[in-house]
Amino acid sequence: MSEYINNRAKRQEILKRLIRQLHEGQTVEEVKGEFAALLRDVGATEIAEIEQALIAEGLPETEIKRLCDVHVAVFRESLDTQVKPEAMPGHPVHTFRVENTAAARVLDALQEALQALQATPGQAQLQQARERLRELREYEKHYLRKENILFPFLERHGFSGPSSVMWAIHDDIRAGWKALDTLLADGPGDDPAAFNAHLDELFQPLNTAIREMFYKEENILFPTSLEKLSEDEWVAIRSQEAEIGYCYVEPGEQWPPIAAAEAVAPTPSPAEGLLHLDTGALTAQEINLLLKLLPVDVTYVDKDDTVRYFSQTPERIFPRSPAIIGREVQKCHPPASVHRVQRILDDFRAGRRDVAEFWIQMRGKFIHIRYFAVRDEKGEYQGTLEVSQDVTHIRALEGERRLLEEGE
Repeated sequence: MSEYINNRAKRQEILKRLIRQLHEGQTVEEVKGEFAALLRDVGATEIAEIEQALIAEGLPETEIKRLCDVHVAVFRESLDTQVKPEAMPGHPVHTFRVENTAAARVLDALQEALQALQATPGQAQLQQARERLRELREYEKHYLRKENILFPFLERHGFSGPSSVMWAIHDDIRAGWKALDTLLADGPGDDPAAFNAHLDELFQPLNTAIREMFYKEENILFPTSLEKLSEDEWVAIRSQEAEIGYCYVEPGEQWPPIAAAEAVAPTPSPAEGLLHLDTGALTAQEINLLLKLLPVDVTYVDKDDTVRYFSQTPERIFPRSPAIIGREVQKCHPPASVHRVQRILDDFRAGRRDVAEFWIQMRGKFIHIRYFAVRDEKGEYQGTLEVSQDVTHIRALEGERRLLEEGE
C-alpha cells in the first residue's frame, strides 16, 4: 500500500473504502489495523473531502451522520498530532474556539448541577440546574453562526456534505436541550428515582454529542475552513457575525490587522439585469413577483407624500387602482380622515415616531394596519410604508404544526 500513500487520488479511494467498511460493520480497530500506515498522515481537509465525495456518490447524509463519531475515532490519532492553525483574537475561528472553551465550562457546571439535583432533590437544586441549562442554551448562537455564515462561504468552495451532517447534529443537540428543559420544568415530582433515570437518559447522549462536536470543529471544520477560505472571505464572515451575536465572549480586536475592503456576502454570479440589494440580488421581474405574492398589502408613499407604488395581491383588503400612482396620498382618503393621515406623516417627518399601528374588524375579518417611517442610512425621512394584513386566520392558530398534513 505504500505506493499509494503519496498519491492523493488513490489515497482518497482507499480512505473512502475504509469508511465504507465502517458502514458495513467493521470495527474501528479492524480498520485501523489494516490502514495504519495511511492513517498516520490524514489531515482535516482530506477527511472532509472524503465525506463530501461519499455523499456525492450516493451515501446518504443520514448514514454519514450516524457514523460520524466512528470516522473521527479512526482518524483521531492522526488529527491529534497535527499542528492546529493559529488565529488572532477577532478572527472568527479564534472566537469559535474561545466560545468552545467557555461552553465546556458551562457544560461541566450543568453536569454538576444535575448530579446535585439527583443526590438531593429540592427547589434550590432544581433552580440551579435550570439556570445552568439556560446558560448552556446560549451556545445556540455558536451553531447559528456556523450554519448561517460559515457554511454558506464553505459551500462556495464545494464543501456542503460535511456541513449538512454537522447541522443535523446541531438539531439533535437542540432537541436534547428542549427535552431536558421540559423535564426540569416538571421536576422530580413524587418519583425521584424515575426522574433521575430519565435525566441520565437525556443528559448523557447530549453531553457526549456536544463534546464530540467540540472535537470535530477543532480538528476538522476549523482547519479545513482556514485552508479553503481567503482572508477577504474571513473579513466578510466577521462583518456579519454581530447580526447573530456571540455566546459567553466578545471577539477581540487584533484581527483583521488592517482595514479591509468592504466585505460582501456570497452573492449570485454577476448577471445582466440583476438589482443588487443589501442582502442579495434580484431581477425587476423577481421583485415584482415576490411583492405580489406577499400575504400583505403594501403601499409606498414617498417623502413628498406622493403614492409611488402598491402591491397588486390576489385578494386586496382595501381597493387600489393604478390611477392613484402619482397622486398625493392626502387625496386618497375621505376628507373626514385626512387629518389623521397628515398627523402620521408629520410625526414621521419630524422624527416623533417611526411606527403607527391600528386594527379594525371588517366584514368578519380582523385587519391589522401598520405605517412605517422609511429612513435612509443617515436617518433622514424618505417616505412611508403602509402594510395591511388580514390576521383572522393567524389569531385563530393554536398549538404547533411542524409538518404538512397528509395529501397536501
